[in-house]
Amino acid sequence: MSKNLTNKVILIFAVLIVFIFGIFGIPHGLSGTALKNAILNRINLGLDLKGGTHLILQVMVDEAVGISTDSDAAHIQTDLQQAGIQVGSVDKPDPAHPETIQISGAPADKVGDIRTELNNKYGATYDISSGANGAWTLTLKPSAVSDMKQRAVDQAIEVIRTRVDQLGVSEPVVQPYNLGSYQILVELPGVSDPARVKDVIQSTARLEIHAVNGGPYTSEQDAIQQSGGTIPFDAEVVSTAAGVARSGATEYYVIKRAAEVGGTDLRSARVSQNPNTNEPEVDFYLTTVAGDHFAEFTGANKGKSLAVVLDNKIREVAVIRDQIRDQGNIGGGMSAQQANDLSMLLNTGSLPASLHYLQESTVGATLGADSIHQGVMASVVGMVAVMIFMLVYYKGAGINADLALFLNLVILLGFMGYFGSTLTLPGIAGVILTVGMGVDSNVLIFERIREELHSGKSPAAAVDQGFAHAWTTIIDTHVTTIVSAAILFIFGTGPVKGFAVTLTFGLLANLFTAVFVSRVIFDFNLSRKPRGAALSI
Repeated sequence: MSKNLTNKVILIFAVLIVFIFGIFGIPHGLSGTALKNAILNRINLGLDLKGGTHLILQVMVDEAVGISTDSDAAHIQTDLQQAGIQVGSVDKPDPAHPETIQISGAPADKVGDIRTELNNKYGATYDISSGANGAWTLTLKPSAVSDMKQRAVDQAIEVIRTRVDQLGVSEPVVQPYNLGSYQILVELPGVSDPARVKDVIQSTARLEIHAVNGGPYTSEQDAIQQSGGTIPFDAEVVSTAAGVARSGATEYYVIKRAAEVGGTDLRSARVSQNPNTNEPEVDFYLTTVAGDHFAEFTGANKGKSLAVVLDNKIREVAVIRDQIRDQGNIGGGMSAQQANDLSMLLNTGSLPASLHYLQESTVGATLGADSIHQGVMASVVGMVAVMIFMLVYYKGAGINADLALFLNLVILLGFMGYFGSTLTLPGIAGVILTVGMGVDSNVLIFERIREELHSGKSPAAAVDQGFAHAWTTIIDTHVTTIVSAAILFIFGTGPVKGFAVTLTFGLLANLFTAVFVSRVIFDFNLSRKPRGAALSI
């Protein structure tokens, strides 16, 4: 055997060892259970095999737009007042169009000053126009609305991913879904409490502290009547959360629309215990800038009330006894689990908008086990059938093809182990398809070798020409299929991506085994035969 051929054989064995390690790593024992656990530690099982929850969420992006324009409306009112311009109101007249802010009752002699003030601070994101009777309209530019909506989806994905990670869900999938529809796909393999996970994901956890203008009232209508028949444009009516009011009934307060402290002002949160009641509470801490502002506000408003609002429900109403800087707490009949969840939610940040569930499906672990069993059986039966066919039809060369197929499977699984890929049921189908593609490559090569033999060439020359002529076809078929798999990976969801991953890894392995390994086996076989001896093919 030539030195060049020896080096190629050593390379093949080295590749085999490397990818076997990729499959098993360093197993703790050689029993069947130990080897199985070693494989599962390297190759993750997808939702359809491990069981879990599949969710499609709709991000209510109009809420994110509305929250932004609410804040801008409050700032516009303040900015105009600081510029010495008194207007009647700054509000959003049409709930169906949260991108529009309207100013009413602006003085006619201040048109130039108003336009300058608005253009300087809001002209970059709003189209500004004036109307009759001192009316001004600010409408978010389409590009600003589009950016705001997409930013809401991106932020929601990051918040959901952080929350899911803190819940300990392994290998979750959180990604955009149905591009352009502002939807999110969430797949949670092996979740033990899907109801709790759903609650944690869906909670916006938007914590705000507002100044209280009046209350408590028995109903929203009572709040309106007690406020003179109309709620001021810079205020709103908010109800208490369940169990907050001492009377047990829901109470209503009129609070200032603009928050003194918002969700982005939070630095951290942790679970504590009320020293008087021993009930769990959540202490929260503000950033330095927010703490300075809050200290200034509370110092100037002693004796007045503050409302702690979480997800648009009042959780606490307290009188300002002294200056408060950067710390507060939330209590009120929470269980230990609820306190832990709330602390986690506040630490991971608030969602930019609420989420609606469009689709939910649960895959049981039993179904996953059946899928694994049936998928593995299909792969084994298919591979054995193909190997038998190759032995019968191509005789001695069939052994060559079978060895290449076996090494192809080892390299494929080794790739997945090294990259920590997730194996899905469509991924198993990708493995089976890879076996078919491997056989197809061997058939192309073997048939070309047969043609060369029939034309009278020697076995060595026939092998050389057979591989040379089949190479271009094999490359064409593999490259086009890999491109298709790449498109599936980019635009597909979790299971479809699993199919694309296994198919791509399998095709890359097949280029190595069907061409390089198969050729080395042929050369090794020819080196052991007398010159001119017939080739079993």
